[in-house]
Amino acid sequence: MSRAVAERALSFWGLEGCVPELVAQRENRVYRVAGPDNVTYALRLHRPGYRSDAELSSELAWLAALHEGGLPVPLPVALTSGALLHRLDGMPVSLLSWLSGIPMGESGRGLDIADRPAAFRAVGNAMAHLHRISDEWQRPAGFERCNWDFDGLLGREPLWGRFWENPQLSAPQRDLVVAARDKARGHLKSVEQKLDFGLIHADLVRENVLFCGDTPQLIDFDDGGFGFRLFDVATTLNKNRKEPDYPALQAAFVEGYRQVRPLDMAELSFFMALRAFTYLGWIMTRMDEPGAPVRCTRFIENAVELSHDYLAPTEAR
Repeated sequence: MSRAVAERALSFWGLEGCVPELVAQRENRVYRVAGPDNVTYALRLHRPGYRSDAELSSELAWLAALHEGGLPVPLPVALTSGALLHRLDGMPVSLLSWLSGIPMGESGRGLDIADRPAAFRAVGNAMAHLHRISDEWQRPAGFERCNWDFDGLLGREPLWGRFWENPQLSAPQRDLVVAARDKARGHLKSVEQKLDFGLIHADLVRENVLFCGDTPQLIDFDDGGFGFRLFDVATTLNKNRKEPDYPALQAAFVEGYRQVRPLDMAELSFFMALRAFTYLGWIMTRMDEPGAPVRCTRFIENAVELSHDYLAPTEAR
């Protein structure tokens, strides 16, 4: 069914007869499309109900602004009508330029990069440019994206679900996570006004960084929205905590970021815990996907460890 929709959708971009090749399926179904004149595209069939048309149109406008600002990101391609988003059989579809590159790595596996600090320095630099360009950009009227704010992270209905209700948590693990959540709520309320807040990628994990030579290209802005900049940083660093040279990788990332704009690291450990919480909620609706039980176990172990670290000062007293 989706393949047929993809083939029909291509006609709206004047790409009739081109063959869509499925390359990814999670929030969206993403097809690689070889177009005329050796130009390749990424056709996205967006999951119905996950994002509103306003949110998707805003994402596309944001990508165009980032691209114009010099950041290597996919460039939205307009339909023959001039619009950037189309609905076909109730399904939103969009077309982006294809970025060829090698993923930085895969979550849950050790990094295999020749010059690891250089790679992290480059990613930190790219994230800082993303934040800078986003702050300087005049957003269009009606711009709408999700909010990784207090409610989105720790409210009654967080963006990625009520993480403390993950059914795979044991009773002691759940008690620990709830205790850390309750402390975090008070802590975030006390510091949020002092924190750098703006548009963030919110999912800049290894799979979403494609290296073309020494240049990182950023993809998959599905979860991008308004949030704390340290939450963005924590998202990237969280997946690399178990690397043997993690302190050097973190230092390189921060160095690269600070080449572009300031970064206050005082609350990083706190946001590392918040990021770990979100994955407990995210996996709850995806337990039927291949490999989900293993990922859930890994998410729980990470959240438990970071919850212990976060609560340690209180427990010591």
